[in-house]
Amino acid sequence: MSTRTFVIGDVHGCALTLQHLLFKVVRLRHSDKVYLLGDLIDRGPRSKEVLDTILRLQSAGYSINSVKGNHEAMLLNACSNRDEFFMWLENGGDATLRSFDVEDACEIPLPYRKFLESLPYYILLDGFVLCHAGINCNAAAPFHDTHSMLWGRNLPAIPERIGERRVICGHTVHSLSEITESLGTTRISLDAGCVFKERGALGNLVALETGTMTIYHSVNMDN
Repeated sequence: MSTRTFVIGDVHGCALTLQHLLFKVVRLRHSDKVYLLGDLIDRGPRSKEVLDTILRLQSAGYSINSVKGNHEAMLLNACSNRDEFFMWLENGGDATLRSFDVEDACEIPLPYRKFLESLPYYILLDGFVLCHAGINCNAAAPFHDTHSMLWGRNLPAIPERIGERRVICGHTVHSLSEITESLGTTRISLDAGCVFKERGALGNLVALETGTMTIYHSVNMDN
């Protein structure tokens, strides 16, 4: 059975939607490879369940990995810096605390925090670099600018600066039609605003199968 490679946009605590996309829409196989673009947590109601789904699949032998998003970084910083804690809360961290039934970032069980800490800023594939927000291709050393990988907006992708690869990222929300249009460019954006179901053209979780450049999606099933 041939190996398929899927890249999935920002989940933001939408565990039911992620499970539906994996098991009902793309019908995940053990031979598949799955990559997530970060922002697994916050805003949506089931951040713990999202992480549990990923960890359970890894334990079952599936190839599923994620890069680190700015929301994972905010949670990790919130545990040691009170200013960061309040900023995280204002950006959806309160939903993550509720999903773990705790009141402080440091009360989230250590195995979950270690998992988030272990996530890389980027992953290199043949022809693509995966990161959360984008690559600063104008930097002297693009792969060293981790702040841009977490927080950048609409950074132009210049393949010759990053090993003749195109960028696949999330972070900035787009409609399904805009995501489809980006497939022919050097910067493919896969954040379909899953958690923002109330905003007309958003409210979808997207997976890109890189071998055929096919988009799959599931509407938000969590909110």
